Amino acid sequence: MGEVKDTRFRFEFNKSIRVEGRPERLSCDPGAVLMREVEERVGIVPWLVEHLHDPRDQDKITHPLSELLRTALFLPALALFDEDDADVKRDDPAFRLAVSERRGSSPLLPPQMCGGGCCGEEPQIPDGLASQPTLSRLTAALTGEKNQAVLQEGLRELAKRRIRSMRPGHHRPRYLTIDVDSLPIEVHGHQPGSAYNGYYHQTMYHPIVASFAETGDLLDARLREGNCHTANGALSFVINLLDWTEKNICQVASIRFDAGFPEDILLSALEDRRTDYVARIKNNAVLDRMAEPFLVRPVGRPTNEPRMWFHELVYQAEEWIKPRRVVLVVQERPGELHLHYFWLLTSWSAADMPGAALLELYRVRGCAEGYMGELVNELLPNLSSSPRPKSHYRGDKPKRRSASVDSFACNSVVLLLRCLSYNLSHCLRVVVEGATDEGWSLKRVRERILKVAARFLLHGRRVIVVVREEAIALWNLLAAPLARLTWEH
Repeated sequence: MGEVKDTRFRFEFNKSIRVEGRPERLSCDPGAVLMREVEERVGIVPWLVEHLHDPRDQDKITHPLSELLRTALFLPALALFDEDDADVKRDDPAFRLAVSERRGSSPLLPPQMCGGGCCGEEPQIPDGLASQPTLSRLTAALTGEKNQAVLQEGLRELAKRRIRSMRPGHHRPRYLTIDVDSLPIEVHGHQPGSAYNGYYHQTMYHPIVASFAETGDLLDARLREGNCHTANGALSFVINLLDWTEKNICQVASIRFDAGFPEDILLSALEDRRTDYVARIKNNAVLDRMAEPFLVRPVGRPTNEPRMWFHELVYQAEEWIKPRRVVLVVQERPGELHLHYFWLLTSWSAADMPGAALLELYRVRGCAEGYMGELVNELLPNLSSSPRPKSHYRGDKPKRRSASVDSFACNSVVLLLRCLSYNLSHCLRVVVEGATDEGWSLKRVRERILKVAARFLLHGRRVIVVVREEAIALWNLLAAPLARLTWEH
């Protein structure tokens, strides 16, 4: 069992309780090895390593790029959001197994006990996870435009592999709808590019994010200044994403967005490429006058169920070059004297998409907002990087100063890595939902499957993971859905 370490900790409420420290291989995060299994099946880390530029001297590397990426992706998935947490989990057996490129039981052994045969030709063998400074240097190394573009494409590539791997023959689905939205991320400091946003009443960054509400996968994310308009940069963001999506994920894609995006330049571009869209538009004086004749309840007694009416109209805003179809949705709310109404803008014709079907399609956007809320609440993309030049070192002025990294680019990399971590966690969530035939949140997956008490035993070259019975019952259900997740590289 190992030597018991002395402790002075005592419980006054029950003096029969004793606390002992023993050098056993224990972990509260055995789900890290499950995350590695998911990552291995979709093969996204090898894809990233193949396309990313690693500026380090390859002869002086202790931690390969693949291990650094896995550390950056797995830690947030298990609610470890600070890079300092890698130091705390340095000797955690689950993370050592999940991150390492080595096979067998060698990740759990010190480098001097591993021997040359099992560890390949690496110049140095990592003894545990990378430190916080190493992970910070990883973020800085990925700030180049090409590397950020690779991370963005990697996010789409992961979504593609997740969606198509679970379809017969890996065929593309016929139709999917891309949800485009802005995502306020509050900051507390003087991060470059952050600003006070009067609409959200907070100092923040204002990224633009795209996802599939029907599947829950994130497709792209771009960091933007905090005070930029919702539609800033949306044209190139949406058009490039549509081209890639219709080539790699589905055959036909449509667009769904909220009231901040319907600018004429974007709408005209979508119409030119014959991409259908639906969006909500803000009420104004003109729209209020157009709606007024229809805000009358029809003759007859109201039923117990709230009623809803749809009216087809045509509207042209001042900045639009042509009129477009709008649908007035009038709702009757219980206990309210006045009717509630709002407007939907669309490129579909009334014959192809009647008002009721259009509203049903638009309401699916709520699922996308829920998924993006999970990204913010469960993976906490803390964008805290800011330039901090050293004014002194041990009381003296520094003899030399290193060039400051681009803090805005660092925060952009952090956001993309958290989005990748979300997509990996979502892969596991879909597997769990397929195994249990019920819906799961990322928080529930983490608490019931990933973060459970475990003990790691070594028997020869085998590693046995011992978890409690309730957890292993769920783990056993995942075998068949995991087999369907395999992507042919």
